[in-house]
Amino acid sequence: MRKAIFDQEMENPKFKNIFNEVSANLNIGEQIAELRHKAKMSQLELAQKVKTSRTAIARYESGDYDSFNVRTLTRIAQAFHKNLKISFSA
Repeated sequence: MRKAIFDQEMENPKFKNIFNEVSANLNIGEQIAELRHKAKMSQLELAQKVKTSRTAIARYESGDYDSFNVRTLTRIAQAFHKNLKISFSA
C-alpha cells in the first residue's frame, strides 16, 4: 500500500522538525485563545492582566509567533488561574 504524501514527508527529518515546531506554536496560540474565549475575556482584557498590548495577545494567538518566553506564558497562565506546564517529548 502506498504511503500518503504527509507520511512520506514526515520521514524527512528537516520537514518533521519544521512541522513539529509550527505545530507547537499553533498549539500554544490555540490554547491561549481557547482559554480566553472560555473566560469570556477580550484580547484587551487579557493584555491588561498580563501587562502587555492587545496586539501582542493577537500575535500570540495567531500561530505565527515563535518567540514565547516562560515569563510571558506564566503571566498568561496566571491570568486564567492556571499553572504553566512545560514538557519535552520524543
